[in-house]
Amino acid sequence: MVGGSEFGFLVAGEGKDSVPVLLLHAVGETSESWMHFLSRWGRRGGLAYALDLRGHGRSVWSGPYGLETFARDVLGFMDSMDLSVVDVVGHANGGLVGCLVAARAPERVRKLVLEDVGIPCPREPVVLEKPTVPLDFDWDMVARVRVQVDNPDSRWASWAATIQADTLVVGGGPSSCVPQEHVGEMAGTIPGAQLVTIAGGHTVHESRPEHFSVEVIAHLTAEAR
Repeated sequence: MVGGSEFGFLVAGEGKDSVPVLLLHAVGETSESWMHFLSRWGRRGGLAYALDLRGHGRSVWSGPYGLETFARDVLGFMDSMDLSVVDVVGHANGGLVGCLVAARAPERVRKLVLEDVGIPCPREPVVLEKPTVPLDFDWDMVARVRVQVDNPDSRWASWAATIQADTLVVGGGPSSCVPQEHVGEMAGTIPGAQLVTIAGGHTVHESRPEHFSVEVIAHLTAEAR
């Protein structure tokens, strides 16, 4: 429970003596998208949680929706699970949520991995049609978050510049829908961040799961710089 609301999550491993990993999915995905990494991390003895963000999967489907709300939910989830410090791995908008958590509560994020996440820049809004098939996320949530991404807060770069976590930025390469120059800008803005490109498109952890896991695990297990 977070603030009186139910939040769903998956957990793998035990890792009582290591910093747990918190996985944050993209908008329109769920914790299920992290199954490969959860399995890999759990097998090597680490503890990992994959959270369903508000409006997704088994978590509460009610607003307010937005990146800041998601970040507050994440910190609330950490409190409810008694997680004082975590390593955060976030994909797409889940990575932006991870950035906000790391910027707002730097003492609680040791390491940060951003998968195909760029500094948000204004873009032309696209009218999306609601799919006719059943969804495992709230369609109203998508529209509300998309407004924030299409017309982002101008302070994103200054927020990213305050992040203290040891950060790895993973770019998806030329086939990604995210301009890779924006991903490079994110890596260049967060102090000391490393950038690696895995040519797997926007969803690297699913298209290139082994390569992604190797890079991320190497980052999470390396001595902090």
